[in-house]
Order: sequence, then C-alpha cells, then structure tokens
Amino acid sequence: MDDGQSVPLHGLLQDHRVDRERCGRDEVLKPFSYLEPDSLDEALDLLGRHGDDAKVIAGGTALVNFMKNDLVEPRFVIGLRRLKHLQAMTEDNGLRIGALTTLRTLETSPTVAGYAPLLAQACRLVATVRIRMMATLGGAIAYADPALDTPPALMACDASFTVQSRREARTVPAYQFFTGILETVLAPDELVTEIVVPRQPTGCRTAYIKFLPATHDDYATVSVAARVAVADGKVVDARIALGAVGATAVRAAAAEELLAGKEPNAANFRDAAQAATADLEPLKDIRGSPDYKRKMAAVHVVRALQAATTAPHP
Repeated sequence: MDDGQSVPLHGLLQDHRVDRERCGRDEVLKPFSYLEPDSLDEALDLLGRHGDDAKVIAGGTALVNFMKNDLVEPRFVIGLRRLKHLQAMTEDNGLRIGALTTLRTLETSPTVAGYAPLLAQACRLVATVRIRMMATLGGAIAYADPALDTPPALMACDASFTVQSRREARTVPAYQFFTGILETVLAPDELVTEIVVPRQPTGCRTAYIKFLPATHDDYATVSVAARVAVADGKVVDARIALGAVGATAVRAAAAEELLAGKEPNAANFRDAAQAATADLEPLKDIRGSPDYKRKMAAVHVVRALQAATTAPHP
C-alpha cells in the first residue's frame, strides 16, 4: 500500500556499508564519499573540484538505483537537502521554481495550478505518491529519461532552465536542454538551480495525455502535452510536445506552425498530428515497435488537442 511516506535517502547514503549476505552482491553500493554542502556556492565548488567523479543527489529516485546496478560509480555523492532556498517558488511575471521542489508539491500547489496547469497535470501522473514526494523537478530534468512526464509539459509551457557553475550562470530553453537518452547540455560542473515558466498566453487551455497500457505508475508508451489558445474561432497560439517517442522529448514545431490561424477542428488536428509524427524516430522496447509508437503518437496528438480546446477555461 502506498502510504505517501517519503524515505530518508540521505541516511541510506551516509551508511552505505551494506550487508552483502543479507542484500546480495547486486545490491551493494560501491564505496564513495557523501558530501553535504551548506550553500549553493559550496555545492558548485564541490562540483567544480570533483567534476566527472561526482554525482548530485536530491530525491534520489534514479541515482540510487543506478548506483546499485553499477550504471554509475561516483567517488563523491553531493547531497543538496540543506539548500532549502532551492525548494522555493516565486511569482515574477510567471513562475520561478526552485530545482529541489518536489513533484508532489507541484501537483498540489494552487500557484502552479494557476500559472502552469499543464505542469501540474503531468506531475500528477508520475509514478506513485511516494515517488512524487521524493522526486524533484530539477532531478527529473537532469535525469533526462525520454519517457518522463515533466519534459514535454515544460516544453509546451515554453519553460527554461537556469544552469549554474562556478564559471557562469546561463539560461537554456527546455526544448534545447535534452540531447539524448539520459543526456543533457549540462557540463560536469553545472547544476540546474531553477525552472522558469513564463506567464502563459491569455485564454490558453492545456492537456496532458499519457498512454500506458500497463499499470498506472509505469512509464509512458507515448505522451503528449498540448497548449492551445483560440480567438475568434482560430488558433492563435499552439505548443505541442511529445515524450517517449525517441532519444529525447521533442517539441513539434511543424505541427504548431500548421495550426496557426486554422480552425480548431478534427481535420486540422489530424493534419497537425501527421506533421508532429512525420520525423519521429521512436525506440523499440518492451512497450512497442517504432511503427506502433508512431501511430499511437499521432492518435494521442489529436486527443490532446481535442482535450485542450474543449477544456474549461482556467
């Protein structure tokens, strides 16, 4: 039963000398040093000093499993739980979200529901309550799994990410951040510190659809995030992004351009779906073949656009 209680992963990491006979060889974490900076400057200094030898941990929902399975073997793990200011949200002509804000906070926040309902919708469909209480938005972004729910929602919201190192701070649009499976533009000494969601267009409505024939907490086979604004019977703004359809989440710019100035009807939505999926290169996995995923993506682009244009105004 999911009781919504979070697990204190920092305790696991600080006492990582696991009983081999009890847990089995595969469950043993390789030796590492656990560091807990008291400030962002200290965290960036540690990243700058240790580079590729270090990994950052926030909620730990991905990193711990990677370490248990020897997919990553950091010499240093840098815990961010003391950086409380990175859990804050502020309203500034939009919404600025600290990277350590949990997905559970985002799905239940009235502020997020007001500024970025699409993000709240996507967070609500991530795994289980317990996972959402631990997983952070910055961690999900840096993890860069192409089947995650938050990247397409952030792309469709025109979000950008603040990335910092000792050298500089820079802003990266969401649609330019992801470069491959579990790969991003982040350098080894850089950290995502803030997610910025601009004020959304007046009158826009949104929908997030996650197609998963398996369990409710499984990864998506295909996901679609849509934001549409209609004025005088014509589409005046559209954003469409897809997840689980390739090495990264993707924004469907061609479909957005096709919809501009058109009536929001089924025929135009079908044309947009074809434009959105024409160049997709889905990966074959246990959830389906590339051809199957491409067809499902087209179906769910149409459904997301229909849902967005018929949703109640916020």
